[in-house]
Amino acid sequence: MKVIILDIVDNLLISKLEDNGVKCEIKNLVAKNDIKKIINRYDGIIIRSRFKIDKDFLDQCTNLKFIARAGSGMENINVKYAESKGIKCFNSAAGNAQAVAEHALSMLLNLFNKISIANNEVKNGIWKREQNRGIELKGKTVGIIGFGNTGSAFARVLKGFDLRILCYDKYLKKYDFQSSMQEIFKYSDIISINIPLNLETQYIVNKDFIKNCNKPFYLINTSRGECVKNNDIVEALKANKILGACLDVIENEEISFENILSNKEDKNLKYLLESNKTILTPHIAGWTTESTIKISHIISEKILNLKNLYIRN
Repeated sequence: MKVIILDIVDNLLISKLEDNGVKCEIKNLVAKNDIKKIINRYDGIIIRSRFKIDKDFLDQCTNLKFIARAGSGMENINVKYAESKGIKCFNSAAGNAQAVAEHALSMLLNLFNKISIANNEVKNGIWKREQNRGIELKGKTVGIIGFGNTGSAFARVLKGFDLRILCYDKYLKKYDFQSSMQEIFKYSDIISINIPLNLETQYIVNKDFIKNCNKPFYLINTSRGECVKNNDIVEALKANKILGACLDVIENEEISFENILSNKEDKNLKYLLESNKTILTPHIAGWTTESTIKISHIISEKILNLKNLYIRN
């Protein structure tokens, strides 16, 4: 089996595949048009988020058997068209679920206890206690939208805080803390977005979403930036309809998530960057030492299982 790697991945993944007879070629710096010319030589593709696999590209993949995403989001792959051509598509969402859950919790605790604000003040010789009084998670209601790998992991890390958990997932029939969107809108003090980005979920958190919430709430987004509309949450933050926002992802991100778009005229971005009501991190919720290892193991096992299946057939 011959695999082309089109983004930066951990060496553990490469070594595990090569130790089991899979030839890996790294082409993460090669232009897409040049990749098209050689892609028919490969049985599989490994990507992260930088490389977009669309219908035109897939038409060149005459020998391809799989596309592996070292991570969770699949929005940069035309999965439906790939599968219509017999190409298997899979990710490693379980690999970073615990990392995302712990990161979401740490951002929320930071916001509730004004840790970043207090830390910066103390380091600048400012000692304020009453102004930095925090609030507790105990007794709050947390609404989790999306109960897949990350949503369910977030629910697990919250269990010890003596709070109420409500979960809604459109595609699951039975799951823990099962609730309706109406219950989440009615009761939630905190709402966490844990869903993939697609046409259905793009800008799911918008004016209408916020209007449906019965009381002011705190927002957590560790999924994709375009699930939340900047303009609408900024308006809600200013009006105290959203009390605070923990954003590991933001609408202004570049497609590869490696940078934030610099636009000095973007007043909404400026507000999010400067507000004391926001905690922002650079799309690192799933980036831990442990998650890198887990992702490598999950992806390599799926590829090797597929390799063995083709050998048997």
